[in-house]
Formats: sequence, structure tokens, C-alpha cells
Amino acid sequence: MQLKRLELLAPAKTCDIGIAAIDCGADAVYIAGPGFGARVAAGNPVSEIARLCAYAHKFSARIYTTVNTIVFENELAEVEKMIWEMYEAGVDALIVQDLGITRLNLPPIELHASTQCAIRTSQQAAALASLGFKRLILERQLSLEQIRAIRDAIPGTELEFFVHGAICVCYSGNCYLSQYLTGRSANRGACIQACRSFYDVVDSDGRVLAREKSILSPKDYRLDNRLEELADAGICSFKIEGRLKNDSYVKNLCRHYRGCLDELFSRRPEYAPASSGTQEGGFTPNPDATFNRGYTEFFIDGRREAWNSLESTKSLGEYIGTVQKVDKTSVLTDARSLSNGDGLVFVTGNGIVGMRADVVTVSRVTVKDTAGIAPGDKIYRNYNIKFERQLQNDMPRRKIDVGVEFGQDEVRATDVDGFCVTLPLPQNAPVADKQEAAADNIRRNLGKRTDHFDFRCEAVAQAPVRFYPAATLNALRRELAEKLTEGRLAAISAHRSGIGPNKGRIPEKTAQKPGIGPQSGPLPQQAGGSQCGTATYTANCANHLARGVLLDMGYSQVEDAYEIAPKPDAELMRSRYCVKYELGLCPKLHPATKVKEPLYLLNGGNRLRLQFDCKNCEMIVTLP
Repeated sequence: MQLKRLELLAPAKTCDIGIAAIDCGADAVYIAGPGFGARVAAGNPVSEIARLCAYAHKFSARIYTTVNTIVFENELAEVEKMIWEMYEAGVDALIVQDLGITRLNLPPIELHASTQCAIRTSQQAAALASLGFKRLILERQLSLEQIRAIRDAIPGTELEFFVHGAICVCYSGNCYLSQYLTGRSANRGACIQACRSFYDVVDSDGRVLAREKSILSPKDYRLDNRLEELADAGICSFKIEGRLKNDSYVKNLCRHYRGCLDELFSRRPEYAPASSGTQEGGFTPNPDATFNRGYTEFFIDGRREAWNSLESTKSLGEYIGTVQKVDKTSVLTDARSLSNGDGLVFVTGNGIVGMRADVVTVSRVTVKDTAGIAPGDKIYRNYNIKFERQLQNDMPRRKIDVGVEFGQDEVRATDVDGFCVTLPLPQNAPVADKQEAAADNIRRNLGKRTDHFDFRCEAVAQAPVRFYPAATLNALRRELAEKLTEGRLAAISAHRSGIGPNKGRIPEKTAQKPGIGPQSGPLPQQAGGSQCGTATYTANCANHLARGVLLDMGYSQVEDAYEIAPKPDAELMRSRYCVKYELGLCPKLHPATKVKEPLYLLNGGNRLRLQFDCKNCEMIVTLP
């Protein structure tokens, strides 16, 4: 039976968070290097990337560096230099948005097409696969049916999908709202998250349909109950969002999703983890207790639901109860698990009220001010002080099991992945007077922990058994651990170098054009463009190398990226998310409800126009 390896992929803002993710069960970590990452506030020096790679590779876990911004012409040499530094630091793959990177002088390293490529059709997936990308990170706003179609179109290319965390309301990589409002580009890692702002929604007559609502802010993704379906649909990597999140968030979610995948492996022997080692001990995870804006499965079933995060664009946390009584300085609740120092969120008739619990006595919570809180209000806890202490002080230990056979002339150690090393035994050891005691001494001293290995002496096959001092046996075990680590790291190094020089690159002037071969196809339908027509600004072309790729794919013209040449008629955002649906105005569901279109979003002095492509069930945000 051919095993299919499934990968739990965790975010890391820093090296230490990445190490914590691996300890909590991640098979891989994605992290930014010194620059060109889509989270400008999450960069890391090369030395830290090297430290993380060294730790991860002990467990055959992998490290992916994000190089997922568009690259301007004057930055090409700089990004190429950084990529080589990342490779030499031990990075296993690059997450890439800019197609021009495929034509740089690259080391032998895997390329993964970023979700910023807005991969949402089989044709686009095939076009990117033809460029040599080993893996495609799919758009979040897809259904299982669409994922299956992409899998069928590119059976030899790995597919990655987000399963938890924040959702961009726009198709990833095609949001220009931040750039338009402030000059800070989401495609350059500087998104202002305008989708989390508060807006008024008005119709063409000026009638206010919603006032001061976070109307573009979706709930967070959570697909822990859909992992098996995703695996069967062709997903091999399950990605947690959150490169700006803290270590508590990453630890909690990694431990939770590791448990979900392990349960799947126990039932489906054709699936197996993508890295080595198991977790021992540690805290019990609770996804509700970590950062979330409420949860949704979004479009995974191919149908629309209410996706708005309601009053809060920040974390609600876990629901714990309701308000029973209120006085000036305290709240009586029906919750029984609160602690001094917990962070509380009250959902009131006038919005969200957040505060810290100063003193908790059974069900009474003393706070600084109860203004705005009323009986019946729901209470959420977005900071659980006891749980946070567990996350910091009760971490699991990740270990690799090793079986040891103690023979006549050598000792052999074999880990769970089949890596095997041997050492010769000292030849001058005397025959033991007490044979069973000597065998117990060997089993006891060879069956200990060393570094990340748990040794277990499975057989003592000497006849007669010789006597070895504990110091000798301990030294043998430590040397076995060193040789196992060396062997495992050498295998990873051989795999990386075996990828081949510039594997994943497309040679200059030889890119496959649409219509040629089974892997061909256009980029996603561009606004105003078509196959062999114009690649519009939504292709995010910011340098001559990217332009060459697009021309070789069959486009007759290539527009500059929006960041270089803003267009007055540009779509700033396109999405499955729909304001009319969220406000109960969908003409398919409520045909009797009429509003005077177009609708507008108002925020301060900014005015944005909403258009609705009901045939494709998409909303578009444009200039007024």
C-alpha cells in the first residue's frame, strides 16, 4: 500500500514559535526571512532561520520561507541573494507569489505557489504546475468539489489548503483596497486590514442600511472536522494561518490539529504523518480558548452562509455564559470557571465591551466599570489565565522511538523510520558473574532518553553476557544518538541537493503556452482579460521576468501591477463574500426586498462602490 503523507503546517512569527510548533506536532513551519514576506512585521534574520531548520530537521520536519510579495525591478538581485541565503540556512522550500522568481538563478529548492496567486480554477492550477511549482496553495474560498477538480487536473502536484485562522474577504493576491486607501500594498506585505474597519452601508438614495458595522470582516476558518474529506479530495498539507499570532495560539492549534490528524491515521492506514516523532505529555488543547472571531467553514460545502464576524473584528474567544445581574462594580454570571485576571468580552445591545476580571468569587466578577452591560448579555473569555499558564509551563515533549539490539560484537539502533546505525562493542569486557543482572544493566542503561530519542533495548543477544560499566553503556547510547542524528540530517541534505539545479524553474523562452499539452492553461480569468489576450493588473506583474513568463504563457499584452500603475476603473476587491447576503438583501433568497443600487461603503471620507455579479455569486468593490 502506497502511503500518502499528510502534513500539518504551522505559522511562526519567530524561530522560537517555530520550535514550539514542532514540539506540539507540526510537520512543517512557514516563516519569513529578512524580507519579501507578505507580513512585513514578521521578518527574521538568516541566523534564526538556520537555527529553526537545524531543530526541525531532527524530526524530518520541514521549513518553508515566505517570499510571497510582488518584486519590483530594482529588487530582483536582492531577492535572489536572499533566496540563496535561505537555501544555505537549510530551508526546504520557498512560498512564492511573483512569477518572475521562477526565472532567477535559483538554488535546487522547491517552489510552492502562494495563496497570493489566487489559485481557484483548474486552468490556473495547471498553468502554475507547468512552471514547475512542486505545490500549489489554494485559495481559501473554494469548495470540496472545486478542490477535487483541481486535483484531477494536476495529479502530480501537491495541494495545500488553509484549515484554520483568519480569512481574507477578498480573493488572496487580488485585493488593492489597502493600496488605494493608504499606498500600503497587501501584495507587498503592508496590508492595513481595511476589511476589519467599520463602515456605513448606504443605497443610492442615501438610505443607511447598516451603520458602523464591520461589514467586510469574516469569521475565522475552522475545518478540524473536515480533514478527512480534504485529504480524500487531494489535500496533502493542512495549513494554520497566523504568522503574526503569538506562541500560545500556535501551540494550542498545533496540538489540537495534531490530535485530529493522529485520530485520522488510526482509522485510515493509507495516510501517515509527514514527519517523525510523537508527543508525550503536555497541556490539553482547546481551540475555543485561543484567538478567534467566531468560526466558519466558509464555502467548503459549496453553499453560502452568514460569514460576518458581527460586532467584533478582534478575538471573542470562548463562550462561557450570560449576565444574570449587574451593579456598579460587579457582574453576576452563570459561568463557573472564571479566574482572577481572565479577559472578558460582553456582547451587548450596543456592541462589544471588553475588560479584565479583577476578582472572581464563585459566579460574581468584580470589574472596574459595568457601563453598557445588561442582564442577558452573552459573555466570552478571550484570555484564560489558567490555560495560558498551562501553555507556557506544560509543553509536550516530542520524541523519536529507537529500538536497540545488543549483539555479540556490536550494538545496533534502529529508529521508527528505519534509520539504522551500529557501533562495535569493547572487546576487553569480562564475562559477567551474574548473567541476568548484567543483561538488566545493559537494558537499563541503553533504554534511556538522549536528546530527542527514546531508546528501548529490545534484545540482549550475547552469550555469555559480558559486564560493561554504566559509563561505557551511556557513552554508547550517546554516540548512537549522534550517529542517528547525523544519518537523518544527511538524508535530508541528500534529498535537498537531489532536487537538481534550478529544479522548478522554467527555462528562459521555453514556457509552455496555453493549449499545448495536458498541463497547459491560462492564468485565472483576469478582469477585462482572456486567454491569449491581456494579462491585466490582477496578474500582479512588477518586473520584466514576470512579464516574460506571462508573455510565454500566451498573453499578447501584460499590464503593470496596480502598485506601479493604479487604474481608475480597477476592481479593488472581488469575493464570494456578499454584503447584500449578510444584510438579508440577497435577491435570490429575498426577491421581495428591494434596495436602490448601487450600494456604497462609507468610512470617514472614503466612499467605495459595491457591485454584485449574481450569476457567479460574487461581490466586487470598486471606486465610486
